[in-house]
Amino acid sequence: MIDIKLIRENKELVKENIKKKFQDHKLPLVDEVYDLDEKFRNCKLEGDKLRAEKNKLSDSIGKLVRDGKKDEIAKIKEEVAKANDRITVLEEEQVKLEEEIKKRMMVIPNIIDKTVPIGKDDSENVEIQKFGDPVVPKYEIPYNADILEAVGGLDKESAGRTSGNGFYYLMGDIARLSSAMLAYARDYMIDKNFIYCIPPFMIRSDVVTGVMSFDEMDAMMYKIEGEDLYLIGTSEHSMIGKFKGQILKENELPITMTSYSPCFRKEVGAHGIEERGIYRVHQFEKQEMIVLCKPEDSFDWYNKMWQFTVEIFRNMDIPVRQLECCSGDLADLKVKSCDIEAWSPRQQKYFEVGSCSNLGDAQARRLGIRVKGEKGNYFLHTLNNTVLASPRGLIALLENNYNEDGSVNIPKVLQPYMGGKKKLEKVK
Repeated sequence: MIDIKLIRENKELVKENIKKKFQDHKLPLVDEVYDLDEKFRNCKLEGDKLRAEKNKLSDSIGKLVRDGKKDEIAKIKEEVAKANDRITVLEEEQVKLEEEIKKRMMVIPNIIDKTVPIGKDDSENVEIQKFGDPVVPKYEIPYNADILEAVGGLDKESAGRTSGNGFYYLMGDIARLSSAMLAYARDYMIDKNFIYCIPPFMIRSDVVTGVMSFDEMDAMMYKIEGEDLYLIGTSEHSMIGKFKGQILKENELPITMTSYSPCFRKEVGAHGIEERGIYRVHQFEKQEMIVLCKPEDSFDWYNKMWQFTVEIFRNMDIPVRQLECCSGDLADLKVKSCDIEAWSPRQQKYFEVGSCSNLGDAQARRLGIRVKGEKGNYFLHTLNNTVLASPRGLIALLENNYNEDGSVNIPKVLQPYMGGKKKLEKVK
């Protein structure tokens, strides 16, 4: 949510930002907010004047009582009563106007950073740089489900019976490898002085709407029937919500945390749910990183955060690239975002394994998270980034460490988490 001062002082800037995001249907909202805000301020101004006049009148009653001027007292009391009635009407009108303003402000997109490339959708995202040489071996790399089944690590048939399409059982050493990757990512972030946390896996609706747009919420979140609770789609939601309504001390910043959680997503849309493999599923596990910081520090943290993910994947012998998200691919709360994509030797292209986002003060405004500074309170900036998500990270590892005989090499950094095992073999 943007600062309403932007609409008061520079409507055209806000409109131009909407156009850059190819959301022209939202342009009328800017003028609507401007007009509603003007009415709100006029109501407040009239109410403040009436209160001041009422106080003066009330103060004069004491003197009139002492002077015995009963007629004038009655007249003043009548004026005070009229003022009270009008103030009540104005206060009710202010509440209605505030609600109408907030409803519109919640869907007006955040102001994107000037460095964000302009484009309609993810097909216009821009490759920034590559890390590691993408290799295509002379032998064929099987589909991820086939690799997993060959080493005895996947059972989707049983998951279909228990839970339906989009779910899976990871088995044996594959399940252990998935956990090893997450444990390594966790320990990597702890070594970077991030506080490890396991958050609630369900959150209330006022937290959901504080951390994401309504469109994202409808497309992603599972609601718990009969309760004001949603299953989280990522631990960022719980972790930012942790500070809802808080005033933090400036010397406490930055707050750097890394959190583990299962994630639950509807995955509604044209891409659908993958029938055989584990690339797009309803449930997965993820290690996340979250930073709350001063506004002037947020882009320094943004660049540190995505580089952490790059290093983790390179340490597992997986080539990756950084892909800058264009304006049309940015969720409404984001100022700037990039994806980290891993190389797929099977498809001979990159695929997304993580996303790093700077949300400016949008989430802080929605959730009321402030910092007490020397010159007064202000809204902090929030950032989030995928450290590692399984099973997508698992797919990248399997493909890039697959051998011609069907075995899979276990990267050195993961071997201590696998009891020293160096390789996964095909199950006979």
